[in-house]
Amino acid sequence: MIDRLFGDRGRAAATRRADRLGAVVVALLQAAVATGGWLAPPVWLAVAIAAQLVLGGVAAVYVIGPARHALGLARYAIPSVAGISATLFGRLLPPGQSLVIVPVVAVLLWVVIYLELRIERGSGGATMHNLLLMAVVFTGSAGLLVLFGAGNWPTPMVLVAALSLTPAVRAAEARNVLGVEAMGQGLLHVLVVTQVGLAAIVLGLAPTIVAGLVALSFYTWAGAAEALSEGASGRSVATEYGSLLLVGVVVALLMHRF
Repeated sequence: MIDRLFGDRGRAAATRRADRLGAVVVALLQAAVATGGWLAPPVWLAVAIAAQLVLGGVAAVYVIGPARHALGLARYAIPSVAGISATLFGRLLPPGQSLVIVPVVAVLLWVVIYLELRIERGSGGATMHNLLLMAVVFTGSAGLLVLFGAGNWPTPMVLVAALSLTPAVRAAEARNVLGVEAMGQGLLHVLVVTQVGLAAIVLGLAPTIVAGLVALSFYTWAGAAEALSEGASGRSVATEYGSLLLVGVVVALLMHRF
């Protein structure tokens, strides 16, 4: 029995090491594809995005593992969405500066996959997971709004809403909401985020500021929903997260003015 116990522990440790190595390899490949998307013409940007979808699928199948309904299904699409957001956001930076952050992008893409593995094993990482989802929404939204022009709406905001849907559903699944209910909460989440983005565009704010408000509203709604699901009072949730969003709006308006 003791030999079996230590054998199981050894196999579990070997599995964890293999998962980490697989996550590192996929993250490096995604960072390389993102770098090519930053420097390539717009036509090749579509190819880079398609490659990110393929690499995200590889991460879902070979690293995250078989689907488990109890953990939700949106987590399998998160690596692809994170790779697409990184590819879009890097185009906002000058070529020389963008190459400097390639190692940072690789590390963040690895963290996205690794946190999904940690959550699967019940070892925490919820706070960092929420922050990473917000970062995915911000980088993807900023890239889309600058690429298509924030003023040419509704096309940019439709794409932002489409990109935000997977993180929104994943945030719902992290609150132990699954299936149709998770999709419903995700759609409501996206509706709120889209309304904030449209309001910021109507005010004439810069695309990056619009993206910041979109990401902040995403994080605020996710945090408020999680607090309510844990039994917090509606008044305290509205005060805490409403104040957070209000501060963000004030800062955005000041940045736009000055």
